[in-house]
Amino acid sequence: MVLDTQFLAATDEGIGQAAAILRAGGLVAMPTETVYGLAGDARNGTAVARIFEAKGRPRFNPLIVHVPDMAMARDMAEFDERAEAVARAFWPGALTLVLPVKASAGLSPLVTAGLPTVAIRMPAHPLAKALLRAFGGPVAAPSANPSGKVSPTTADHVRQGLGGKIEAILDGGACAVGLESTILGLDGSPALLRPGGIPVEELEAMLGAIAVGGPGALPNAPGQLPSHYAPDAPVRLGAVAREGAEIWVGFGPDCAGADLTLSAKGDLVEAAAALFQTLRDADALAGPEGRISFAPVPETGLGRAINDRLRRAAAPRG
Repeated sequence: MVLDTQFLAATDEGIGQAAAILRAGGLVAMPTETVYGLAGDARNGTAVARIFEAKGRPRFNPLIVHVPDMAMARDMAEFDERAEAVARAFWPGALTLVLPVKASAGLSPLVTAGLPTVAIRMPAHPLAKALLRAFGGPVAAPSANPSGKVSPTTADHVRQGLGGKIEAILDGGACAVGLESTILGLDGSPALLRPGGIPVEELEAMLGAIAVGGPGALPNAPGQLPSHYAPDAPVRLGAVAREGAEIWVGFGPDCAGADLTLSAKGDLVEAAAALFQTLRDADALAGPEGRISFAPVPETGLGRAINDRLRRAAAPRG
C-alpha cells in the first residue's frame, strides 16, 4: 500500500500531529542533530516491524531507542556510575550507549533483537526533543533511508527514499552533524561499536583506552553467531505439517491445524512483530523433551529477516 506521506512543519501543530501518528502506531521521520531518524513507538511490535519493512532492512539488527530525558533512559536501561558519568558529559548529543536492558522496559523484542542490551540515546535536536516530550514514550529510530543507501540529512532526502512508505516527515531543515551517532558499549569493558558524531578521543579522555568492537572474539552486535536466538527445544524448518508431538508454528491460511502461527493471513509485518514472542511461546509448549517446527516463510521482504533468525534458531548448538 502506498501512503500519502505528509510534510509536517516545525510548529507546535506539526509536532502534535507527529506525536498523534506515533501513538497510532505510525512512522514519522524526525530530524536529529546527526541524521533524520525513522521513528516508531518502541513499545509497539507492529510499528517496529514496519520500520524494518519501510527501510528494506535485510536482518534484525538492534535499533536505537531515543528518549527525551534521563528519567526515561533509566526506565529503559541499567545505568552504573560509569554510564551515568558518560551520559552527563555527552547527553543530549550524538552518542548512543549500549547498556543492560531492564526487564521492565516494555520494549518490543524486535528493538533489542533478543539481546540483553539496549542501545539508547538522548538527541539534542530541539525538534526531536519536542516530539519525544509530546509523544511521552521511547521511540525506535534508525536512519530514515532505505537500507544500505546514503543517510538522509534533509527532509527531502527522506522523501526521496521513503516517500509513500511512511506516514509523515517532520521537517527540521538540514541536520547539523550529518553523521550517525557514535555507539559506545558499556555493558562490559568500554567498546567502540560504531564511530560517529562524538570522536572516540573525547570518550577516551574520560574512560581511558577503548577497544574497537565488543568484548571477546566477536563484536557485541547481533547476527554474528551461526546459532542465535535459539530456544531450548530443537527447531525444524520448512514444515508443511506436524511430525509427531512437535509444536508446529504456521504461517498463512494453509496452516489451519498449527499450534501457533506467525500470521494466519500470511502478513510478513505481523509475522516479524510476533517472531520472538512466538519462539518463546513455542518453547514453553514444547517442554524439555519437545521439538518446534516452523512452516515455510517466503524469502522476500521481511521474510528474509524472519528466515535469517529462524535459521540461526535451528542451527546446531555449540
